[in-house]
Amino acid sequence: MDTIKSIKIVVTAVGTAIAAQLGVLAIPLYILLGLNITDYATAIMAAPHRGEKVSSDKGLAGIKKKISMYILVCLGAVVDILLTYAAGVAGITLPAAWVFALLVTIWLVCNEVISILENLIDIGGPIPPFLMPIVQQIKKTVEAKAEEGRRDG
Repeated sequence: MDTIKSIKIVVTAVGTAIAAQLGVLAIPLYILLGLNITDYATAIMAAPHRGEKVSSDKGLAGIKKKISMYILVCLGAVVDILLTYAAGVAGITLPAAWVFALLVTIWLVCNEVISILENLIDIGGPIPPFLMPIVQQIKKTVEAKAEEGRRDG
């Protein structure tokens, strides 16, 4: 019982420290992590319905894909850090932190939701007909905002 309590304390402390460092980016990253796990599980469940075999090679490829998502978020964070530094040197205060990392994370969250919905459709689960178009529209909006920022910057 003490081991479980200790694990809970460590997980809570680490989660709180991460949230304190990342601020507004923490919740979308926690959501992304939960969706990564859900997508991986639903992909495994959907594989037989797609006529695919579940294998360790495919599983490893899926894990690599999930890790690459966090590399993308880190690259977005690097851009944010560089912009904040450059703005500070120029005497400019930026109104928000983690803009690019947040855009990347939200875009990835939308991709994961779409992937999970596709997996559930292949499994034969019920999907509300309005859900996929809404998520796809959010993804398009994020992409359009990112493109606007690229053209303005």
